[in-house]
Amino acid sequence: MYSSDDPRASLATSAGVRSDDPVAALATFELLNLPPAEVSERGSRTWFVRGQNFVLAFTRAVAGDALIRSAEQQPHEYVLLAPHDGQTAEIAHGASDRASLRDKGIAIIPAGDSSVTLDTDADVVRLFDVRTTDLLPLCHNADSYQEPHPRVAPLAPWPDPVGGPRIRIYQNADHPLQTGRFGRLFRSSAFMVNFGDPKDGPRNPDRLSPHHHDDFEQCSLTVAGDYVHHVRTPWTAKLSQWRPDEHAEVGSPSVAIIPPPSEHTSQAVGEGKHLLIDIFSPPRADFSAKPGWVLNADEYPAPGELPSR
Repeated sequence: MYSSDDPRASLATSAGVRSDDPVAALATFELLNLPPAEVSERGSRTWFVRGQNFVLAFTRAVAGDALIRSAEQQPHEYVLLAPHDGQTAEIAHGASDRASLRDKGIAIIPAGDSSVTLDTDADVVRLFDVRTTDLLPLCHNADSYQEPHPRVAPLAPWPDPVGGPRIRIYQNADHPLQTGRFGRLFRSSAFMVNFGDPKDGPRNPDRLSPHHHDDFEQCSLTVAGDYVHHVRTPWTAKLSQWRPDEHAEVGSPSVAIIPPPSEHTSQAVGEGKHLLIDIFSPPRADFSAKPGWVLNADEYPAPGELPSR
């Protein structure tokens, strides 16, 4: 239910999937209120949260501390996300692949040996798909996925990148937001990230956008400001599965895992800057079908597409 000037109003709609399978509950995590799962010798702290198809690692990193993944640990590419300006992440992959991510943006790092080192104390986020099995037990909500959630489609990775594996850098400053295009969308073979710009002040309560997804989770990462996640669980034929509407208040940094097919919308509240980054695994087909929306579509084709170069 989008307003007429929201680019998502042009997306194909669905009546939803009819099923008596239970709908998972909204899960929110205010990270700094939780004990970190890892603390490095230098003092970098990392929290892990998972969805059905992915693991999110949020690190409050100390300058000069290297976040290392070995080839044995990392058989598939992963995504690095820098949520703020003011730092440079130096990325090394293998023997010779080197790149820098300055300020806000994302990097896609291939399988194999890699490291990420920041030049100053800063927050950094890494996204690993569910095949990265060594991280699964570290997640705060690992027990919630002892059995797969029946409403969520399993991960089916999209095609490999054009030109083979290498570090790919996408800085937000190189991709300004545009009227008529929704957000700032990048995808890898296992993820789609919608990385907008901070907005000032609260969201107009008369301009919310309640909607649902048939079979994929939405991971909403709050990195600035305060939000309320409004979630309504649809009824099934089983009264025991009904639950009241939720209005979960969260600060920053926090993670919300919104299950399908819950009706949901997120509302920035209070003064100051607000920024929420949405993450999906695998990439969204509906967003990908909109010409020009995915900014690196020429490097990461959708299933069935021929590479453009």
